[in-house]
Amino acid sequence: MTAPTAPTASPRRAHPAGPRPASAGGPTLPRAVAAEWTRLTSLRSSWWAAALTVAVSAVLTYLSAQASSVDPGFDPLGSLTSGLLLAQVPPLVLGVLVGTGEYSTGTFRTTFVAEPRRWPVLVGQTAATAAFALLTAALAVGAAVLALLPSARARGLALDLGRDGTPQVLVGMTLLLAGMALLGLALGALVRRPVPALTAAVLVVLVLPVALVLAADLSGDPLAAPAGVSSAQAAVNTVVTFLPTGAASLLTGEGAVEGAPDLGAVGGGLVLAAWVLVPLALAAVRLRTRDVVSRGGDEPPD
Repeated sequence: MTAPTAPTASPRRAHPAGPRPASAGGPTLPRAVAAEWTRLTSLRSSWWAAALTVAVSAVLTYLSAQASSVDPGFDPLGSLTSGLLLAQVPPLVLGVLVGTGEYSTGTFRTTFVAEPRRWPVLVGQTAATAAFALLTAALAVGAAVLALLPSARARGLALDLGRDGTPQVLVGMTLLLAGMALLGLALGALVRRPVPALTAAVLVVLVLPVALVLAADLSGDPLAAPAGVSSAQAAVNTVVTFLPTGAASLLTGEGAVEGAPDLGAVGGGLVLAAWVLVPLALAAVRLRTRDVVSRGGDEPPD
């Protein structure tokens, strides 16, 4: 007679784990934006750029208003945009540093392994830079307005920010400073190297307009009597209108130069947007079509 055996449990069939939902900690677009915002605000260079933008805007506006206050027909708001030429440089540099930061440090490999789709990283950088630049631009414009008060009070004048055209100028100044940061980001993300990207940004924004105007002036006869705008000058003015500098003039209410099409403030905004979106789109295409992870070495691919 055999002893009874204990019943054995039937083996359980293992069920394969399903795909991990994005809410469980996977990479998502909001997380990419939050990560880029944290990265941007944790850098000292970001805060230095913001401080320089505000300081340059305030100081240059104050000096221009003080110098103009002795004129009989002094209008304090006439000096409102006098600090923009140099105040746009720190946001431009900041954008370049953000766009090239991943490639300069070599962390792009780790970043793109964590986010294989890659495009959320660029979108996160764009959103974080835009938000930071808008906050900086608002502070810079506010500082420029405050810088007008001493000269206005010395002449017994009041600042009427609600008069015709002034709200457009304030909004245009804010959009211009933010747009310069995004232009720097787009060029940096496309070129991927700080020095060439910064050189290209400075050439397009500051050097090229001046060089074109000087070339047009030198091509004419300085002894000839002025007889309207020459064809060469009109062509140069048209080209300058479609540069970021021309967009800045239209955005801030300065109007079109003689011989160039008057695109208005909306047209100026579209021109600046095109200068941001075209290199940004090219950077996105390059990001998707070029291998930036599997290569060795410390330098980004050419």
